[in-house]
Amino acid sequence: MAPRAVVLLSGGLDSTTALAVARAEGYECHALSFDYGQRHARELESARRVAAALGATAHLTLRLDLRAIGGSALTADIPVPKARAAEAIGTGIPVTYVPARNTIFLSHALAWAEVNGAQDIFIGVNVLDASGYPDCRPEYIAAFEHLANLATRAGVEGRSRFRIHTPLIALSKADIIRRGRELGVDFSLTWSCYAPEADGRACGLCDACLLRSKGFAEAHLPDPRAADKGPPPPMSALGICFVGALGRRLNVRVRLAGCLGRRRSWTFPPPAPSAACCGAELADAASAAGST
Repeated sequence: MAPRAVVLLSGGLDSTTALAVARAEGYECHALSFDYGQRHARELESARRVAAALGATAHLTLRLDLRAIGGSALTADIPVPKARAAEAIGTGIPVTYVPARNTIFLSHALAWAEVNGAQDIFIGVNVLDASGYPDCRPEYIAAFEHLANLATRAGVEGRSRFRIHTPLIALSKADIIRRGRELGVDFSLTWSCYAPEADGRACGLCDACLLRSKGFAEAHLPDPRAADKGPPPPMSALGICFVGALGRRLNVRVRLAGCLGRRRSWTFPPPAPSAACCGAELADAASAAGST
């Protein structure tokens, strides 16, 4: 009979890969997700799809109102940082840190593990390419594992020796993506964005989106959700071509190198939604400007 494991599953890249690792190691996986009032609750839909795709024996979603506590850009009316440099992402503890979140999650996972007779808990934390969260560090995980065996009936009576598994903790985001691909993970099911747009697309600019894009780029793999992201951040160097003459509406065409190496262009005032906006059109506009 396969040993049971509780796997914390948010629906993101890391937790999805952690679930795939637990399954590959022969565990009967019981996935645990949380509806805690996060502004990116869209991730719960991904968690449901991932749990089904990876064959979780059970998938439990617990409701916790962490918005009542607040203190985070994910659970309070605090702006989510966007378009931060890689150096800034890796420095300090950002406002997207949810106070004691992993302690809260692991405590619930521990309770469910004790009831289910499981001794193993998987969590997809990693310290490389992370955002400086204090509850993703190896020393924190070791301390919680020690606590788990002191604070439970099964641990005190010697019936269980709880283990907290962190198979991704020393991997970069690119390595996590490669590992997931090796295990057959469908990353199109996952969700990373902290601040989804009103139309449901990922913002493309928050720390989670930037780390995801960086990971796929460094893994030399396409992100299957890239089409769901909003426009790339503006760059400092803009090529602007003014077309027209006095007495006519002023059209401004802006060229911008996109995150994936493509050239995108915008027209002000904006064209109809069906209008093409590409490099070829820009060349035509430049040619027309030269003929005036």
